[in-house]
Amino acid sequence: MGLLTVLKKLKQKEKEMRILMLGLDNAGKTTILKRINGEPIDTISPTLGFNIKTLERRDYKLNIWDVGGQKSLRSYWRNYFECTDGLVWVVDSADKRRLEDCKVELHKLLQEERLQGASLLVLANKQDLPGALSPSEIAELLDLPTIKTHHWQIYKCSAVTAENLVKGIDWIVDDIAARIFYVN
Repeated sequence: MGLLTVLKKLKQKEKEMRILMLGLDNAGKTTILKRINGEPIDTISPTLGFNIKTLERRDYKLNIWDVGGQKSLRSYWRNYFECTDGLVWVVDSADKRRLEDCKVELHKLLQEERLQGASLLVLANKQDLPGALSPSEIAELLDLPTIKTHHWQIYKCSAVTAENLVKGIDWIVDDIAARIFYVN
């Protein structure tokens, strides 16, 4: 995020955060967003565009943008980068064959100028499925330890059981707040 955006936020003292939720198709982005928002998750279809949910967390207003992850939609991701404070990268922990593609797409995103400085939360989703890789295995496969340009954290989670979803959101809210807002 550019200096001008940071200064604008400080000047306005707005308690608002823009969070972009991305990942490959079928990683569970929409299910996570619905679960966090307390909505039913029994009927979810692939996101062909985007969903926006606004929720309150720790005295901040979070505008979470969930954007479809199909290969045909990934070129449009850049249309959502402006003023992004945090990036939530959702990984299907049980889909080992697509982790290389997942790594390539994530590292492409991290090179984007408009995402510079954004906090990065990696949600290792679908931990409730048999054969799901652990967060440390996923961190290694995605080369997370090599990321020096963004604050990042990985959490194992399950959109179905809601395990660690709040913990992950709290981490990204705290990390963004520490970077952007005056904390008294």
